Amino acid sequence: MEYLQIPSYDDFRSQQIYNSYCETFPEEERRCEKQFRALFSNPKAKFFTILEDFKNIGYLITWELTNFIFVEHFEIFSEFRSLKYGSEIIGHLFKNYSHIVLEAEPATLDETAQRRIGFYERNGFAVIDETYIQPSYGEGKNPLNLWLLANWQPEKTDWIREEIYDIVYKF
Repeated sequence: MEYLQIPSYDDFRSQQIYNSYCETFPEEERRCEKQFRALFSNPKAKFFTILEDFKNIGYLITWELTNFIFVEHFEIFSEFRSLKYGSEIIGHLFKNYSHIVLEAEPATLDETAQRRIGFYERNGFAVIDETYIQPSYGEGKNPLNLWLLANWQPEKTDWIREEIYDIVYKF
Protein backbone atom coordinates (compact mmCIF):
# COMPACT_ATOMS: atom_id res chain seq x y z
CA MET A 1 0.00 0.00 0.00
CA GLU A 2 1.28 3.45 -0.91
CA TYR A 3 0.37 6.85 0.55
CA LEU A 4 0.99 9.76 -1.81
CA GLN A 5 0.55 13.31 -0.62
CA ILE A 6 -1.41 15.43 -3.07
CA PRO A 7 0.32 18.81 -3.29
CA SER A 8 -2.42 20.90 -4.91
CA TYR A 9 -6.00 20.99 -6.02
CA ASP A 10 -4.71 20.94 -9.61
CA ASP A 11 -3.51 17.34 -9.17
CA PHE A 12 -5.86 15.10 -11.17
CA ARG A 13 -6.49 12.89 -8.12
CA SER A 14 -7.95 15.74 -6.10
CA GLN A 15 -11.02 15.88 -8.36
CA GLN A 16 -11.71 12.15 -7.87
CA ILE A 17 -11.35 12.67 -4.13
CA TYR A 18 -13.63 15.72 -4.12
CA ASN A 19 -16.30 13.92 -6.18
CA SER A 20 -16.30 10.91 -3.84
CA TYR A 21 -16.18 13.21 -0.78
CA CYS A 22 -19.37 14.92 -2.02
CA GLU A 23 -21.12 11.62 -2.76
CA THR A 24 -20.14 9.94 0.52
CA PHE A 25 -20.39 12.65 3.16
CA PRO A 26 -23.65 14.52 3.81
CA GLU A 27 -23.51 18.25 3.03
CA GLU A 28 -23.48 19.11 6.74
CA GLU A 29 -20.29 17.05 7.18
CA ARG A 30 -18.20 18.56 4.41
CA ARG A 31 -16.69 21.71 3.01
CA CYS A 32 -17.87 23.45 -0.14
CA GLU A 33 -15.53 23.28 -3.13
CA LYS A 34 -14.01 26.71 -2.41
CA GLN A 35 -13.18 25.66 1.19
CA PHE A 36 -11.89 22.27 0.02
CA ARG A 37 -9.62 23.93 -2.54
CA ALA A 38 -8.32 26.39 0.09
CA LEU A 39 -7.14 23.52 2.32
CA PHE A 40 -4.29 22.83 -0.10
CA SER A 41 -2.70 26.15 0.86
CA ASN A 42 -2.85 25.39 4.59
CA PRO A 43 0.48 23.87 5.71
CA LYS A 44 -1.20 21.92 8.55
CA ALA A 45 -3.69 20.17 6.23
CA LYS A 46 -2.49 17.13 4.27
CA PHE A 47 -4.25 15.16 1.54
CA PHE A 48 -3.15 11.60 0.88
CA THR A 49 -4.34 9.34 -1.88
CA ILE A 50 -4.03 5.66 -1.01
CA LEU A 51 -2.86 3.28 -3.70
CA GLU A 52 -2.99 -0.50 -3.81
CA ASP A 53 -1.56 -2.18 -6.91
CA PHE A 54 -1.47 1.24 -8.61
CA LYS A 55 -5.22 1.73 -8.03
CA ASN A 56 -6.50 4.69 -6.04
CA ILE A 57 -8.55 3.00 -3.31
CA GLY A 58 -9.26 5.94 -1.00
CA TYR A 59 -7.91 9.00 0.73
CA LEU A 60 -7.13 10.68 4.04
CA ILE A 61 -7.44 14.35 4.92
CA THR A 62 -5.36 14.99 8.02
CA TRP A 63 -4.21 17.93 10.13
CA GLU A 64 -0.86 18.02 11.87
CA LEU A 65 -1.71 19.74 15.13
CA THR A 66 0.42 20.48 18.20
CA ASN A 67 0.46 17.09 19.93
CA PHE A 68 -1.69 14.94 17.68
CA ILE A 69 -2.81 14.30 14.13
CA PHE A 70 -6.47 14.92 13.42
CA VAL A 71 -8.10 12.77 10.73
CA GLU A 72 -10.81 15.00 9.30
CA HIS A 73 -11.93 12.62 6.54
CA PHE A 74 -11.05 9.01 5.80
CA GLU A 75 -12.67 7.11 2.98
CA ILE A 76 -12.17 3.84 1.17
CA PHE A 77 -13.88 4.08 -2.22
CA SER A 78 -17.03 1.93 -2.34
CA GLU A 79 -15.66 -0.71 -4.72
CA PHE A 80 -12.78 -1.40 -2.30
CA ARG A 81 -14.72 -1.59 0.97
CA SER A 82 -14.90 -4.77 3.08
CA LEU A 83 -11.43 -5.83 1.90
CA LYS A 84 -9.65 -4.95 5.19
CA TYR A 85 -8.00 -1.86 3.68
CA GLY A 86 -9.44 0.38 6.41
CA SER A 87 -7.75 -1.65 9.15
CA GLU A 88 -4.49 -1.65 7.20
CA ILE A 89 -4.61 2.15 6.83
CA ILE A 90 -5.30 2.62 10.54
CA GLY A 91 -2.36 0.32 11.27
CA HIS A 92 -0.20 2.55 9.08
CA LEU A 93 -1.38 5.64 10.98
CA PHE A 94 -0.61 3.98 14.34
CA LYS A 95 2.94 3.17 13.17
CA ASN A 96 3.54 6.76 12.10
CA TYR A 97 1.71 8.82 14.74
CA SER A 98 1.58 8.26 18.47
CA HIS A 99 -1.52 10.42 19.03
CA ILE A 100 -4.42 10.31 16.57
CA VAL A 101 -7.86 11.91 16.95
CA LEU A 102 -10.92 11.61 14.71
CA GLU A 103 -14.64 12.39 14.77
CA ALA A 104 -17.47 9.94 14.17
CA GLU A 105 -21.23 9.95 14.37
CA PRO A 106 -22.50 8.62 17.72
CA ALA A 107 -23.16 4.88 17.83
CA THR A 108 -26.65 5.74 19.06
CA LEU A 109 -27.49 7.45 15.73
CA ASP A 110 -28.12 4.33 13.64
CA GLU A 111 -26.79 0.90 12.72
CA THR A 112 -24.20 2.30 10.27
CA ALA A 113 -22.79 4.65 12.92
CA GLN A 114 -22.74 1.77 15.43
CA ARG A 115 -20.75 -0.38 12.97
CA ARG A 116 -18.33 2.49 12.27
CA ILE A 117 -17.66 3.05 16.00
CA GLY A 118 -17.16 -0.71 16.39
CA PHE A 119 -14.67 -0.68 13.50
CA TYR A 120 -12.65 2.11 15.11
CA GLU A 121 -12.73 0.42 18.52
CA ARG A 122 -11.59 -2.92 17.05
CA ASN A 123 -8.70 -1.03 15.47
CA GLY A 124 -7.42 0.60 18.66
CA PHE A 125 -9.49 3.76 19.08
CA ALA A 126 -11.63 4.63 22.09
CA VAL A 127 -14.32 7.25 22.51
CA ILE A 128 -12.85 10.15 24.51
CA ASP A 129 -15.69 12.69 24.26
CA GLU A 130 -19.39 12.02 23.70
CA THR A 131 -20.34 15.71 24.08
CA TYR A 132 -18.24 17.03 21.19
CA ILE A 133 -19.92 19.40 18.73
CA GLN A 134 -18.45 19.68 15.25
CA PRO A 135 -18.72 23.34 14.22
CA SER A 136 -20.70 24.22 11.13
CA TYR A 137 -18.85 24.05 7.83
CA GLY A 138 -20.48 27.29 6.75
CA GLU A 139 -23.58 29.36 6.23
CA GLY A 140 -26.74 27.29 6.06
CA LYS A 141 -25.05 24.24 7.59
CA ASN A 142 -25.64 23.09 11.15
CA PRO A 143 -23.14 22.09 13.83
CA LEU A 144 -23.21 18.34 14.49
CA ASN A 145 -23.21 16.22 17.62
CA LEU A 146 -20.32 13.81 17.08
CA TRP A 147 -17.99 11.72 19.20
CA LEU A 148 -14.25 12.24 19.42
CA LEU A 149 -12.12 9.11 19.34
CA ALA A 150 -8.41 8.73 19.98
CA ASN A 151 -5.77 6.04 20.14
CA TRP A 152 -4.77 7.16 23.64
CA GLN A 153 -6.60 8.31 26.77
CA PRO A 154 -5.97 12.00 27.46
CA GLU A 155 -6.82 13.17 30.98
CA LYS A 156 -8.84 16.07 29.55
CA THR A 157 -10.20 16.72 26.09
CA ASP A 158 -10.81 20.49 26.28
CA TRP A 159 -7.43 21.32 24.74
CA ILE A 160 -8.02 18.84 21.90
CA ARG A 161 -11.44 20.26 21.14
CA GLU A 162 -10.14 23.84 21.27
CA GLU A 163 -7.26 23.19 18.90
CA ILE A 164 -9.55 21.44 16.42
CA TYR A 165 -11.99 24.38 16.60
CA ASP A 166 -9.25 27.01 16.31
CA ILE A 167 -7.34 25.45 13.40
CA VAL A 168 -9.48 22.96 11.48
CA TYR A 169 -12.79 24.81 11.56
CA LYS A 170 -11.51 28.38 11.42
CA PHE A 171 -11.89 29.60 7.86
